[in-house]
Amino acid sequence: MLSQFTDNSNNNLERETLSSYVSIPDVYPAGRLDRDSEGLLLLTDNGKLQARISQPENKMPKTYWVQVEGIPAPDKISNLEEGVLLRDGMTSPAKARIISEPKNLWTRNPPIRKRKTVLDSWIELTVFEGKNRQVRRMTAAIGHPTLRLIRAQIGIWSLGGLQPGEYYSVT
Repeated sequence: MLSQFTDNSNNNLERETLSSYVSIPDVYPAGRLDRDSEGLLLLTDNGKLQARISQPENKMPKTYWVQVEGIPAPDKISNLEEGVLLRDGMTSPAKARIISEPKNLWTRNPPIRKRKTVLDSWIELTVFEGKNRQVRRMTAAIGHPTLRLIRAQIGIWSLGGLQPGEYYSVT
């Protein structure tokens, strides 16, 4: 789904938006997820908080669970931690570690592609900037393309046990 309340595109495709799930008035997404990503999205009615979360210069940490093709060697994880050279420059240092598949994970729709001859693994990756499709580009740069991307935490807010379409309010 689109991580916005309305679809402003001029195409004839009907795309699902946040309005299908959230009926709280006057809240807006603080940041966004691309269409192929899943997980935590913060909504707020506080413009200053929205800017603090969304603006790259604030460097709010965002943690992702990333299912990648293959099993990265320790030096590849170190590359992520030191920063990776992308087309638009070096990424800032990140926190990265191999993890087991997250517990209580929902079924992805559509499912990721599976190849019988290629193993996959999970990385927990925390970034402190927000370049376009950064996590996907970082894992590709170390030779392990992203198969599935789930945002698990933004600053102090975490996904916890929420399932797709669920939310809770915090004041």
